[in-house]
Amino acid sequence: MGPMIDDDIMPVFLINGFLEAGKTEFLTFTMEQEYFQAEGKTLLIVCEEGDTEYDEELLKNTKTSVVYADSLADISPERLLELELLYNPERVLIEWNGMWNQDDLKIPEDWTIYQQITIIDMSTFDLYVKNMKPLLSAMVRGSELIICNRCDGIEDLETYKRMLKSMNTKCEIVFEDEEGEIEEISESDLPYDLTAEVVKISPEAYGIWYIDCMDKPERYVGKTVEFTAMVLKSPNFPKNYFVPGRMAMTCCADDMTFLGYICKAREARNLETKQWVTVRATVACEYWQDYEGEGPVLYAQSVVPAEPIKEVVQF
Repeated sequence: MGPMIDDDIMPVFLINGFLEAGKTEFLTFTMEQEYFQAEGKTLLIVCEEGDTEYDEELLKNTKTSVVYADSLADISPERLLELELLYNPERVLIEWNGMWNQDDLKIPEDWTIYQQITIIDMSTFDLYVKNMKPLLSAMVRGSELIICNRCDGIEDLETYKRMLKSMNTKCEIVFEDEEGEIEEISESDLPYDLTAEVVKISPEAYGIWYIDCMDKPERYVGKTVEFTAMVLKSPNFPKNYFVPGRMAMTCCADDMTFLGYICKAREARNLETKQWVTVRATVACEYWQDYEGEGPVLYAQSVVPAEPIKEVVQF
């Protein structure tokens, strides 16, 4: 399962999602894979009784012991250490209960969440977004991979993708229907014209542009974009750099994030944080320390003062 793991650390694989999202099926599938047939024992902690049971034969073949937890008290750090002594596993899988706030999970000091995957049943997604957004947000926030299954008959997957990406910009999202994985948005569905000499991004389309550009930078490299945003400057930026961006609501009104890409501009030194500007810039994809890797870097052709946009970015 990925790179070698430090012997002193207990790797935890956390699979979360609301009831009946398909977590048990996903874990069963994972345990059947060759890469999972690793050395040593596995401890599987199941935090809710779903409709699907684990196959006894599979558990035996994969040297997996299952422990059921009925409440958060059953998985306190003390209790988890007891389980570690009792079962002596090489790795721990946790099937999380979607009705418990994941921010309440406390693990022992030498345990580490090595990988987190969220499974979402798209046929009931709207319901959870309307009624339980903070719980959803807590699950999605630390996930590297989000699997959205049961997408059959769902029209606008892009809207959902943006909503999830706004909660966690770094995650990978996979949509699946009966047939398997689904390809999403095509360039022709975007609310601006990528073939234009200057791609004009309206205030309403800013969130779409921000997420799509992070997701598929190759679409934008070499293109010239124009949008209005607020200036953010920092003494940590090199000379001539600033971030034009907008405030976005990721989960609820208290949960605001500034979304923008680093921009090199000769006008940068005269700009002040919170000033509004219209930026016309060419997009590149380059290494930048704050991205912890490659990401969109803008090279401004012009930066001119603009009227503030009052609305926050919605997804």
